[in-house]
Amino acid sequence: MSVSYYTPEGFKKLKEELEHMRSVERPRISEQIAEARDKGDLSENAEYDAAKEAQGMLEMKIAKLEDLVANARIVDESQFDTSKVLILSKVTVRNPANGATMKYTLVSEQEADLKAGKISVNSPIGKGLLGKAAGEVADIQVPSGIMKLEVVTIER
Repeated sequence: MSVSYYTPEGFKKLKEELEHMRSVERPRISEQIAEARDKGDLSENAEYDAAKEAQGMLEMKIAKLEDLVANARIVDESQFDTSKVLILSKVTVRNPANGATMKYTLVSEQEADLKAGKISVNSPIGKGLLGKAAGEVADIQVPSGIMKLEVVTIER
């Protein structure tokens, strides 16, 4: 698995989700399996099969989260250079075609939330903006063609 970069808040949220799965979800599914097992013949027990399948899915999610936590790096925003767009940059961009301005924060894929203005560095817009300086125009490949976005400001 590759390294993922997180804000301190994003990393805390990831660890809380992992702990919730371990301490709440895992015992709940174990209880469901025990209840289904008590109902008799396991070969014809759909409840037991469903609980076992849910357990397998949960264990896969736990393993994935454990891997993410193990390979996570917390980013120290104070060490960043604001002359170029990097992960955790707060960027104001302007679309020269229609004059619309937007403000985005570039984050890891796991922390992306468009409603909150957080876009992934792996998204087309994120990739297009990375490394750009204020005043530069990024050509971004979108399904309808090439979209130009001018970097207006870069903040931390």
